[in-house]
Amino acid sequence: MRVDRRIKIVRDRKGFTGLEAAIVLIAFVTVAAVFSYVMLGAGFFTAQKSKQSVDTGVKQASSALELDGQYIYLVAKKTGSDGNVSKIFFYVTLTAGGTPVDLNKTVLAIRYKDYYLQIPYNKSDAPNETNANKPWGYDGVVSIDEQGFDNLLEKNEKYKIIINMTAIKDSYDDVGKLPETNDDITIELKPSIGAPLIINKHIPPSLTNLTWV
Repeated sequence: MRVDRRIKIVRDRKGFTGLEAAIVLIAFVTVAAVFSYVMLGAGFFTAQKSKQSVDTGVKQASSALELDGQYIYLVAKKTGSDGNVSKIFFYVTLTAGGTPVDLNKTVLAIRYKDYYLQIPYNKSDAPNETNANKPWGYDGVVSIDEQGFDNLLEKNEKYKIIINMTAIKDSYDDVGKLPETNDDITIELKPSIGAPLIINKHIPPSLTNLTWV
């Protein structure tokens, strides 16, 4: 009887061990499934963030504005070989595939002689017919909107950028002279998103009332 009882106990142990193994296996499978789900979720999140970073980097690196044509126009305060420039204007459009640019959020940077200035756009500073003695502004030329122009430069539109050098000289104490003949001048128009439009020009040896370079 004792032998039979021992055999029965051994058999019962085998059955119990199999049940434990099944429970442990199920636990491993469950943990592995949860871990896989977490890893996949983290992977998707990382991929999404990477895509956003790439998109942002492309927008920041790509240029949104381009010079319409190859010239900028110089209005002379004094003409001739010892002339100087009172106003500069040029035309801008969007680059191919570029996103609309809010001109109210752009910054103008200008460098000539030993002067370097960065001037954020200010609506009250925009040079126009009623407020002609302010540093810089813009004026719509070609619009796709039948209601007229706004501050947003969009596809197939053209805007005129107007820089009043006399007003800049009068407004900033560290600017003592207007741009003169044979000066090199660099103009940057910096949108809130995208690379700046950079224009490098050399003022010719003689100026007329309107000179394009």
